[in-house]
Amino acid sequence: MNFLFDKDTWQEIYSSIRKNKMRTGITIIGVMWGIFLLVVLLGAAKGVENNFNKLFGNFATNSVFVWAQQTSKPFKGFQEGKSLTLKVSDLESIKSEIKGLEFVVPRHQTQAMAINDFKSGTFGIFGDYPELDKVQKKDMVYGRFINDNDINQKKKVCVIEEEIYKQLFDKDVYPIGAYIKINDINYKVVGMYKEGQIGSGGPQGNIHIPFTTFQQVYNRGDSVGWMMITGKMEYDISQIEADVKLLLRNLHKVHPNDERAFGSFNLGERIAQVTGFLTGMQFLTWFVGIATLIAGVFAIGNILLITVKERTKEIGIRRALGAKPWEIKRQIILESVFLTSIAGALGIIFGGLVLMLIDATIGSGPDAALTNPTVDIPVVIIAAVTLVVLGTLIGLIPAHTAVSIRPIEALREE
Repeated sequence: MNFLFDKDTWQEIYSSIRKNKMRTGITIIGVMWGIFLLVVLLGAAKGVENNFNKLFGNFATNSVFVWAQQTSKPFKGFQEGKSLTLKVSDLESIKSEIKGLEFVVPRHQTQAMAINDFKSGTFGIFGDYPELDKVQKKDMVYGRFINDNDINQKKKVCVIEEEIYKQLFDKDVYPIGAYIKINDINYKVVGMYKEGQIGSGGPQGNIHIPFTTFQQVYNRGDSVGWMMITGKMEYDISQIEADVKLLLRNLHKVHPNDERAFGSFNLGERIAQVTGFLTGMQFLTWFVGIATLIAGVFAIGNILLITVKERTKEIGIRRALGAKPWEIKRQIILESVFLTSIAGALGIIFGGLVLMLIDATIGSGPDAALTNPTVDIPVVIIAAVTLVVLGTLIGLIPAHTAVSIRPIEALREE
């Protein structure tokens, strides 16, 4: 290892680089571009993945949403266009007859004005069960979510989104235990949560009250607005969706081929599509980045081959004076590793700066396409080590060429 600190060795490397400034500079840029591209593309892919997790991370991924619409086919004496309504009894049938279910969560929704002292606003009002917190996890700031006791006793309690707190309460006021008025009915605030972009009430926010309270206050009887169905991870959510809709058609006397009677949105399928896209994008990123790296490293090999050709006489003199073949090889390989290391370091630095710039510009704000575009340190280390290994291997080619020339023939070279 002493040769790494040998002054003469580094002077020779510096002299070689100095003689071919333009060629060396272009080669370094080629390798630097490869690892720069790899870092930026991996960071962008990570940013897309982070944004996806931010949007859907609070949802149970193996889920489907189902709601009732109108029939599109006449059946058993009923005309086309019959309006349908989901019932509480439908949920019990689904739970008992459909296999692989984790949760079946009924929901109701409406719009109403909420008032606290002299502050007011119109918000989304949701009637929910405690299970909602399991399929769409709430990031609670204060208090709790709706519980079974609220459901059983039809309590006038509510859980509010943080945005609603900002509109109805003064700053630093503790909201738990306070009362807000919705449609002239006082509700006690028992919880406040932060909401992600998906499932929120938009800029206004959401208020959740017990499902049974919603039924009573808004006279909904045994109807259900829509339901969220979550399957166990080992079950196909698409098959569950098809089975649920077929069962609902039978329960509501709808034509078996009527596809419009019940609407649905399969979150599991959409997430699988996005996950597949992210995996493909990461594979493509690695492929393009590594291919560019290899191309740059081969360029270094070509430059060193040219350098060896230009220094044939010099190498012959060194061999004639007693320089061992390994010393010549070592010199060429060290020069290759040095060039690839410098190019790699510059590529990583510039790539990191670009990712910081992206995060500070298009990576901020609620509508950002990328969230925290970063590259894990182990990935950067692996890329750097790979680059050094490739630089070493590619340096063996010109090094072998250098020592394969006999000293007497090298001295004849003009």
